[in-house]
Amino acid sequence: MEKTHSQICTRCVMDTSDLGISFTSEGLCNHCIEFLDKRNKYTYKGTESDVQLDKIIARIKEAGKGREYDCVIGLSGGVDSSYAAKICIDQGLRILAVHLDNGWNSEEAVSNIKNVARKLSIDFESYVLNWDEFKDLQLSFLKASVPEADTPTDIAILAALHKVAAKYNVKSIISGGNFATEGILPETWHYNAKDLTYFNYIHKKFGKRRLKSFPTFGFIRELYYKIFKGIKMIYILNYVPYIKNDAISLLENQLSWKNYGGKHYESKYTGFIQSYYLYHKFGIDYRRATLSSQICTGEISREDAMEILKLLPYKMDPSTSKPLNPPILGTALMRETIDYTLSKINKDWQSLPEASVVLHNAYNNISYFDVLLYKNWITEKTYTMLTTGAHRRIFLLIRRMTLFDSPLRPSIPIIKIEL
Repeated sequence: MEKTHSQICTRCVMDTSDLGISFTSEGLCNHCIEFLDKRNKYTYKGTESDVQLDKIIARIKEAGKGREYDCVIGLSGGVDSSYAAKICIDQGLRILAVHLDNGWNSEEAVSNIKNVARKLSIDFESYVLNWDEFKDLQLSFLKASVPEADTPTDIAILAALHKVAAKYNVKSIISGGNFATEGILPETWHYNAKDLTYFNYIHKKFGKRRLKSFPTFGFIRELYYKIFKGIKMIYILNYVPYIKNDAISLLENQLSWKNYGGKHYESKYTGFIQSYYLYHKFGIDYRRATLSSQICTGEISREDAMEILKLLPYKMDPSTSKPLNPPILGTALMRETIDYTLSKINKDWQSLPEASVVLHNAYNNISYFDVLLYKNWITEKTYTMLTTGAHRRIFLLIRRMTLFDSPLRPSIPIIKIEL
């Protein structure tokens, strides 16, 4: 595989906005090649997947005997989690829905959560974050000028789900995550939220409040829940035929579900980060990853995806107040939403950095291997070996399995911006 500049894949729509992308001589990128290699393992395969699902459901029910619930499911009001809840009920599972309330729910998300829980007759708990602590964390990550500005939410969701599961002695957490629409996501676009050393470093450097109640979830705590509590994450949508447009139609017809305008727009802040902040500050268009996954599964043609990407991810039609992009493939961020989002954290959107502060400023010097080489902890020969193919994957696997959070990434100076 050869890395080039200003190039787009000839099969999907991933391009060199991902600094880690590489291409074959035919112009195929590593992302769609890896996706298609893994598709048989992580997507629906007819009878084989049906048998696998039956076994998983049987294990969940067996583990739930004598307990109030068979499983816990994270319910955001989005397509994936709502459809996963419907699948669980259809399979006869007794589920407890848990929602992380971080103060950024859209009106549609709130309505969807209530309707899904009511129409499916499932119990529901809301895990509410301390707003002052959470706002301070969000500001810390914005000031750190890193792409993973939504890490505080990501880490809190995992923590909340595992805490509630442990509270009720439930062994299974159902996730709406799925390979069909999320199988492609570049490593350089979002760093692992479970690295608490990195998380704590950013908050210590840029935060102003002490975190007294914010739930965290690092590698050590993950091992604790998995090994000592026996709690497992189950991605149930990988075992059913999952076509997002069909799922939306079913949810709208059966559960009074309302479309909120784009991927992850159940949260106003996440929608802002993915469709405006990342797009303008780092040149990252998250639609590329989603569309590329859907191209590989045959849900959309490359030509249609390219047309969608010609539109701004937050563009609105002022005459109709409706999104110009198809709701499931595009986004619906209005100028009013941008103003609201930034005013809620007491900042003006115009004070955000311009696009001249690009992704490589945050990531070119942040690779683990670059750090090791810089500190002369490895030779250039070892560096070359670690940054290619299987060796790199093995290194990352070993690092994830370690009992200690990495001290490496925080040692690199973080670019500070004025907000």
